[in-house]
Amino acid sequence: MFSQSEENYIKAIYHLETISNKGISTNAIAKKLETKASSVTDMIKKLSEKELVIYKKYQGVKLTSFGKKIAANIVRKHRLWEVFLVDKLNFSWDEVHEVAEQLEHIKSPKLINQLDALLGFPTHDPHGDPIPDKEGNLNVIDKILLSSLLKNDSGVCVGVDDSSSEFLQFLDKKGITLGKQITVLEKEGYDDSLSIKIENKKLTISNKIANNIYIKKL
Repeated sequence: MFSQSEENYIKAIYHLETISNKGISTNAIAKKLETKASSVTDMIKKLSEKELVIYKKYQGVKLTSFGKKIAANIVRKHRLWEVFLVDKLNFSWDEVHEVAEQLEHIKSPKLINQLDALLGFPTHDPHGDPIPDKEGNLNVIDKILLSSLLKNDSGVCVGVDDSSSEFLQFLDKKGITLGKQITVLEKEGYDDSLSIKIENKKLTISNKIANNIYIKKL
C-alpha cells in the first residue's frame, strides 16, 4: 500500500516518461507537482527504497517495471472515473479531472474492475487519453498535433494535451470536441495561426491552441 503523496509522485513520473526517453530530473518532477526540488529528493529516496524508481545522479529518475505497473493502475483508475463522471453523472469534460484526482486513490481492485465492466471496457477517457488495461497496456492511437497540419489537410479531433478547465471550456465555446472533423483552410506564415473549418463553421485559432489539440489525420 502506498500513500496518496507517493502515488501522485509515481503518476507524475509516469506521465513525464511518456514524453521523454531519458531519466526524469527532480526539477521536472517538482514543476509537474508544483513543489520544491528538495521535497522531490526526499520522496525519490522513499520510492527507491520501495523499488518503485531507480535514481542515478546526473541521469535522473526512472520507474522500475514494478513502478510502471503501479503507475499505470493509478492512471487507469483516474481515467475510468472520468468516463464514469461524464457518461453516468453528466459531468462535462472540463469538470472531471479534479474529482478523478481524488477517486483514483481508492484501493479496491474489485470496485475498479466492476466499474470498467459497467462502462463497457472503454479504451479512452473523455479527453481522448488511452486507458491502461489491468496489465497496464495502452491502446495508443496514431495522432499528431493540429499545428502540424498544412493547408487543405483534414483530421478528426482525438485528444488534447492541455486538460485544464480553462482550455476545455475555450474549446467548448469554439465547438471543438472529440470526434469533430477539422480542415485547415489557411496557415499564417507570420505566427502559424490557423484558419480552420469545423463542420460548416469557420474560425481562426492561435498556434498555442493548435499545439494543444491532437488530430488523427484523414
